[in-house]
Amino acid sequence: MLITRQSFSSVAPELRGANLYVDYSFARPWMLPLGRRLLDRATAVPEGVKVRTVSLRSEDGSVDAFIYEPLHRAEKTGALLWIHGGGHILGTAAGDHSWCAQLSEQLGVPVISVDYRIGPYPIDLDDCFTGLQWLHDSATSLNIDASRIAVGGASAGGGLAAALAQRAVDHDIPVAFQMLEYPMLDDRTGLEPDSAGRGRFAWTPTLDRMAWKYYLGHEPGLPDSRQYAVPARRQDLSGLPPAWIGVGSLDLFHDEDLEYAHRLNSAGVPCEVYVEGGMYHGADVAKVTVITSGFRSRIIESLRPHVL
Repeated sequence: MLITRQSFSSVAPELRGANLYVDYSFARPWMLPLGRRLLDRATAVPEGVKVRTVSLRSEDGSVDAFIYEPLHRAEKTGALLWIHGGGHILGTAAGDHSWCAQLSEQLGVPVISVDYRIGPYPIDLDDCFTGLQWLHDSATSLNIDASRIAVGGASAGGGLAAALAQRAVDHDIPVAFQMLEYPMLDDRTGLEPDSAGRGRFAWTPTLDRMAWKYYLGHEPGLPDSRQYAVPARRQDLSGLPPAWIGVGSLDLFHDEDLEYAHRLNSAGVPCEVYVEGGMYHGADVAKVTVITSGFRSRIIESLRPHVL
């Protein structure tokens, strides 16, 4: 996708950089193993947080999860189940070590991140559902109030968090809150002929179409009756937990995210929306700036009243 001077100037000045000229639209499915080796790297865990790994039993095997806990937590609190992103084609839980530790330290609650399997639907959601069930079953031993368990995630992880909230409600598993950071919710977005200049940086319509095809096993936009595969296709959103959705004004997912938020509110589900002007998809991962730090602070503050 050609990056023009006009599109570059639409990015907030402190978020501009040479990385914006990298066009990921050339990516093809056969490149995924190489992309995973290059991009799926662990981030550092800062001091002040304990991290341990647990193996969770699932119906078809086991899945690992990381538990991040602040050093000093005397009182019972809620917890956050975090789901990493990667477009359903990349990503590992270890890549979010630093962010999950920050969430745990600043909120003062345990954060559980499931290292779910990357693959076609529904294996990733099944792994996340296993993690949520385990978290409820282990609430007493973890000194967690099960009524204050939130789910959250970024990008594809945000879409999985939305799908997990839907599945949890249908199975009578309490979820206190859903924090959706520029969530990937709708397979039809990449098919739109004009996205108002959005999706020019990082996550493009071409990437979106490729990822959804890999995930769903068919071309995006086709009818699909499988529950939770595409969160935006759920007709009845009533009864879901309250939500916060944050997205950049230049993000390809901007319109689908705002539409989902509107539908949640229309269904009687409180949903707060925040749009960061001049921010592209994943900017808070790519660069640490006043804008991205502020964006992440809003995420933390959205979670605080629901997990403490």
